[in-house]
Amino acid sequence: MIENEIISLIQDTERIAILPHVSADGDALGSSLAMAMALKELNKLPVVYAEEEIPHTYSFLPGKEFFKVYGGNPYKYDLVLAVDTGDIERLGERYLIFKDANKTINIDHHPTNTEFAQINLVESGSSAAGEMVYSIIKKMGVTINKAIATCLYVAIATDTGSFRYGNTTSNTHRIIADLIGKGVEVAQISQLIFDTVSLPKVRLTGIAIREMEIHGDGKIALMLLTRDMLKEVGASEEDCDGLVNYGRNVEGVEVAIMIRQYADDEYKINLRSNKYVDVSKIAKKHLGGGHIRAAGCIARGNIERVKRLFIDEIKEVL
Repeated sequence: MIENEIISLIQDTERIAILPHVSADGDALGSSLAMAMALKELNKLPVVYAEEEIPHTYSFLPGKEFFKVYGGNPYKYDLVLAVDTGDIERLGERYLIFKDANKTINIDHHPTNTEFAQINLVESGSSAAGEMVYSIIKKMGVTINKAIATCLYVAIATDTGSFRYGNTTSNTHRIIADLIGKGVEVAQISQLIFDTVSLPKVRLTGIAIREMEIHGDGKIALMLLTRDMLKEVGASEEDCDGLVNYGRNVEGVEVAIMIRQYADDEYKINLRSNKYVDVSKIAKKHLGGGHIRAAGCIARGNIERVKRLFIDEIKEVL
């Protein structure tokens, strides 16, 4: 089994780098920090390298002592784990750590994963990378304490939309039951992640909803966030997270598009669907990827052209 091969490599290695994807979310961060804490229990020397600081939403996560923002690192690691990362481009500048490593492992649940490592554990049936990391930690014989359980709970809860999305399975709930049994403070975590919103995000949400466009006979919702909009309310990139769901939640909408400007004529595209459109196929056309119901990519060009491009592509599959 691939899991056994991964565990064998870990057992034979001391210094291990763990890389979540760029703009790391709850699953990427939670899974990476949980793995780091588990490796420490095995007397390894793990480090989690990210492209950015931990978002404020996840600042309560344990294991931050293993976390570093990558700023160029000459050290060559014997083993590097890419976690919750669909392709090597999603590592950003840290691909240098990855390509220089003696051994590389890819642990991911995205169906569009490009299997870019020497060893690839890709399970699209898992709700989150957190489920996969949980299994590896258990098989390594590490006792899951409250700190590890908290990180894994956050990983799984965020990628399942607090267990509301279709990727939630009976196995998901079995794992969560075990984690709660380790002392995870469910109510506190839910409050911090799902119910606490900054004032700039509230104001940005108002703008996004006000400017929402409906296309395709009510089946497509499009939201645009420009840099000027964020500046107007003092919002950050983190405050954009999750806003696409307001479009998806509109009655009758099948696909929601969030277009977020990050440079002149350059946009991050977030796609969400409800029942039958596979948005990962659309994202893949633009060198992106993701899941059947949640995917993303990058687009460049005039904003009106970008909007029309994605509206037309989605209309073709409605």
